[in-house]
Amino acid sequence: MSRRGKFLLGGGVILAALAYMIYAGVSQSVVYFVTPSELQAQPVAGKAYRLGGMVQPGSLKWEARSLDLSFALSDGKSSVTVRHKGTPPDLFAEGRGAVVEGTWATEGYFKASLIMAKHSEEYKAPHGDEAQAGYKELLKTLKGQGNP
Repeated sequence: MSRRGKFLLGGGVILAALAYMIYAGVSQSVVYFVTPSELQAQPVAGKAYRLGGMVQPGSLKWEARSLDLSFALSDGKSSVTVRHKGTPPDLFAEGRGAVVEGTWATEGYFKASLIMAKHSEEYKAPHGDEAQAGYKELLKTLKGQGNP
């Protein structure tokens, strides 16, 4: 094999390896979640899932002493009972979206190891007299007119 042929072969191997590494990295970083309907259609006990939906109003139960949290996650068609041991995120509440990671238990509930609260991408400034008073007080302190 000529020198030019070896160079082209080596370059091809390097390009193929680089393309594979890019493909593997992108495919591993893309994370999907299943809906409660999809999970209930074919639940596999012990399999790791990422489950997404809305926290149903009235389903949230929190035991502060034992750190036991339970709630129902719904996609509008069906709902799944979720149990978690630990404190929920600050934005986590009834009627809001959430994505949980964990496993399906043989007892018929989802055992979450991580809760991620979804939030709106829109910022809404606070309204009302209380917000205006806080804003004016902030401006005073920034201008050096207030004594904290």
